[in-house]
Amino acid sequence: MQRVVRAELDLDVEGELDLILSVAVAAGVPVAHERLTLERNGQDLVPTVMTDAAGTRLHRIRVGAGPVRVRYDARVEGGAERRSASELDTAVYLRPSRYAPSDSVFGQARRQFGGLRGSDLLAAVEAYVAETVTYSPGLSLGTDSAVTTLATGQGVCRDYAHLVIALLRAMDVPARYVACYAPGLVPMDFHAVAEAWIDGRWLVVDATRLSNRRSLVRIATGRDAADCAFLSYYGANLALPRMIVDAHVEGDGDAVAAASDPLRDDRTELISLA
Repeated sequence: MQRVVRAELDLDVEGELDLILSVAVAAGVPVAHERLTLERNGQDLVPTVMTDAAGTRLHRIRVGAGPVRVRYDARVEGGAERRSASELDTAVYLRPSRYAPSDSVFGQARRQFGGLRGSDLLAAVEAYVAETVTYSPGLSLGTDSAVTTLATGQGVCRDYAHLVIALLRAMDVPARYVACYAPGLVPMDFHAVAEAWIDGRWLVVDATRLSNRRSLVRIATGRDAADCAFLSYYGANLALPRMIVDAHVEGDGDAVAAASDPLRDDRTELISLA
């Protein structure tokens, strides 16, 4: 099974700034082909590449005013090697964070999920968030946390992921945020899911139920969305007049076709991000 991913960003930079991109697939993802280009006024720009402890690859560059074109495409063949959790991971991903303040939902989590452990807890949290939150593009803000989502019952993928993460952490389960490409996602965009450390492996949770977890391609991993923004900039302003994200599965056979169909993801199955 091959997964083909693509992102196109057209930026209008208003002044000199520090630009940081997180659109490339994570380190360790097996790519058969990959290309990232940054261009301004017909000239190629060469960014600095940085990789964090979780495997997130950041491309950083100082640019001046003017239009900047970002183009990324990759062909992923096979699955990434599974990473274990370090002692540091299981400490950091238990702590409350900016958008997943598990201490603020502690009482709700304990009342709702008291007595549940392991995969039973994971299934219960996924079902609770899926059934109580309505996917509502345009109605949530980038500053909303899991507390807001719990109160309003609406949000987009990042809000679902934050609420899952906060509830799991409140139940003493290490949980983290993953930005990814998601073949078959409608509407197509960068996607966000949660991962939980259960029984010695990271398991994927997508409470939006809009993706097939088998086809997801990891981009960035962190405590919450603050660690995984696809675009960050400092020093001036910019506009993003055009953005295209695309991801699809290529190959022969029904199994390949099924891998990009969210309706054919068995939600009872425990899956690690490939």
